[in-house]
Amino acid sequence: MTKTTGSQDRRPGAADHVKPLLIDIAAPLGAYYLCKDALGTSTLAALALSSVVPAVRTVSGVVRERRINALAVLILAVNAVSLVLSFVSGDPRLMLAKDGAVSSTVAVGILFSVALGKPMMSTVVQPFLVKGDPAREAAWRRLGSGAAAGSERFRRKERLFSVLWGGGLLLECAARVAGAYTVPVDTMVWLGTVVVVVVLTATFLVSGGLAAEPMGRLITAETETAATAVRRTGTEENSPLAGSIQR
Repeated sequence: MTKTTGSQDRRPGAADHVKPLLIDIAAPLGAYYLCKDALGTSTLAALALSSVVPAVRTVSGVVRERRINALAVLILAVNAVSLVLSFVSGDPRLMLAKDGAVSSTVAVGILFSVALGKPMMSTVVQPFLVKGDPAREAAWRRLGSGAAAGSERFRRKERLFSVLWGGGLLLECAARVAGAYTVPVDTMVWLGTVVVVVVLTATFLVSGGLAAEPMGRLITAETETAATAVRRTGTEENSPLAGSIQR
């Protein structure tokens, strides 16, 4: 008799995908005010130190997974170049604009993945829609591979989901770069976080209504269709007529 444990078969849930985002938003903000107000560092030094947590998380992710994530490396490179340029120029506004550059890098990566036919944001939305259910995961695979009736609409919505997130991040980039050069630095540090939260919330709601929810309904329909086919096959195999044909 085999015994399974909860940790043995654990699949990533919605919280696992949201947690890194929360860390990237909250940690830099807290680090900035800690360094500047509590430790008395300069604005430029506080901004530089506040970038450490996301950078460390990116590097540790690459080391932990033992594979190179091109997008993660690109984001890290943008951060590193921006930090060097900021220290050379001595301009804290350039460091604030760097966050917009990171957003635009992610946005371009997402839109490029759609053009290649491999929407990047699918890996983010999938756990929310399949909910760890093997039947729904199988339905996702059939819909994504073109083997199900609603495949064409599913893949269209899948692409739309990534396009909306790419567009949302480009909008966030524009707002943060504009704010970096028009708003006082201390104000922009927290206002930049507000911009992120507002844009991401709006993108979440719009992409959910226009893409994720229709995808969820298609998965449900495909799951039910597969279950009905299995029941029908079982009924036919056990019917007296099927037995007489086999004899």
